[in-house]
Amino acid sequence: QVQLVESGGGLVQAGGSLRLSCAASGRTLSSYTMGWFRQAPGKEREFVSFITWSSGTVYYADSVKGRFTISRDSAKNTVFLQMNSLKPEDTAVYYCGTSIDHYTTSRYAYTNWGQGTQVTVSS
Repeated sequence: QVQLVESGGGLVQAGGSLRLSCAASGRTLSSYTMGWFRQAPGKEREFVSFITWSSGTVYYADSVKGRFTISRDSAKNTVFLQMNSLKPEDTAVYYCGTSIDHYTTSRYAYTNWGQGTQVTVSS
């Protein structure tokens, strides 16, 4: 079982930046894909980005491509999401999860969700 803890959220003005962290514990992550998702009030949880732990392959939703960067630190067992040029529509609770399915953007393929971290972007 993997335990995930997200952090780094906050309130930022449009155009600003935040760096989210997802710290993992419990077992090795070498067989997982790590995904970031977000959920705004009244909306479904949507895919943001993933990174495969073993190869470092990354993928982004079109809505964040060119603004967000996902990365990992194997020594710290942590995944990061650098968010630049933030927009009010990026406001949501951001979650990380694990998947044994590589290259998947479906939230149903992810488990071990953390508690989430709130990101609020003011206009």
